[in-house]
Amino acid sequence: MSKRISYKVEGTVQGVNFRNWTTKKASSLGVTGWVKNADDGSVIGEAQGSENALDKFVQALNMGPGAAEVNKVQQKDIEVKEGEKGFDQ
Repeated sequence: MSKRISYKVEGTVQGVNFRNWTTKKASSLGVTGWVKNADDGSVIGEAQGSENALDKFVQALNMGPGAAEVNKVQQKDIEVKEGEKGFDQ
């Protein structure tokens, strides 16, 4: 069964390849959704997949790529989107 979350990652997460890294991580876990830079310096997005895949995805967001420094990851459950195929940025 699929579920969907919205997420916000705070810290040093822009200009450190975070979006590309997130896209690759999501694809490797079979997670669909999107990621983008927010005006406040955070990275935001939505992710959808199995509960297990999303748990692994959020754990990865808390680590980030090597150059990132993640201070906080917020997430909340939102409505599932039907027919989504990939992970965009």
